[in-house]
Amino acid sequence: MKVGIIANPFKDGVSSALLKLLEILESHKLDATVEDETISALDLTKRNIPELPAKQLAKQCDVVIVLGGDGTILDAAHRLGPTDVAVAGVNLGHLGFLTSCKDTEMELLVSSLAANTHHVVPRMLLKATIKPTDGSSAEFFAVNEITLTRGQTGRIVAMDAFIDGDLLNHYRADGLIVATPTGSTAYSLAAGGPLLSPRAENIVITPICPHSLSNRSLVLTDRSVVELKSVDDSEAPTLFSADGRCPLEVRHGGKIIVEKADHKLNLIRLEGRSFFSTLRQKLHWG
Repeated sequence: MKVGIIANPFKDGVSSALLKLLEILESHKLDATVEDETISALDLTKRNIPELPAKQLAKQCDVVIVLGGDGTILDAAHRLGPTDVAVAGVNLGHLGFLTSCKDTEMELLVSSLAANTHHVVPRMLLKATIKPTDGSSAEFFAVNEITLTRGQTGRIVAMDAFIDGDLLNHYRADGLIVATPTGSTAYSLAAGGPLLSPRAENIVITPICPHSLSNRSLVLTDRSVVELKSVDDSEAPTLFSADGRCPLEVRHGGKIIVEKADHKLNLIRLEGRSFFSTLRQKLHWG
């Protein structure tokens, strides 16, 4: 088994955690390669650790271990690009929804990988195609959500939402979230959206502070195609982002088409762990 490693250089104790992980992998006779940006950011170039760019890790490794938290996994997913490689997250902070274990459990994680007792849980992704009025287009992928917001203007945005070509609603709000089941525990949840099992194949639309109390979240099938169009009565340009990244301004008349992506994010879950146990801990349920 070949193991790639990506780490968040801004997390406390990340250098020692990375070196410890390399020791554990070596003790289990597993080959390890670290992302080149991680090596550079942590100033580990003199240690002669094998390194590769993230996209090469995705092609050459069987597993990529990410040191950080949920945000680091989201960032790593974007840097790895479309890939079938399995991703295991090691949490260096608070309990995360996407991570496989805590930093104190790295031995358990590596033992599970070596013994092949872990589980791989595919997570649905979204593809967003932006089509400005100038005829150009650009594609983005999201693990959690696509968001259209008012940006920094403080003014509401107005947009029409269509589902499979049929008009759903004319929204006037602070913004709109189109989320995956994975993203249902993130921004969508904070905006009042429903919780979904990560194995669900659904898309969730959640308005952000809508100017009509009758506007509520809507759960769609994963076969739905969502088209969002910024309209003339919007008081400001709409700001697009994918997982909080790639902010782009969408002018009046611009369209965003959101649908299920062709590839998934394959997350590793250790035996005996579940999404629901994490949910109980995060939400302080009994």
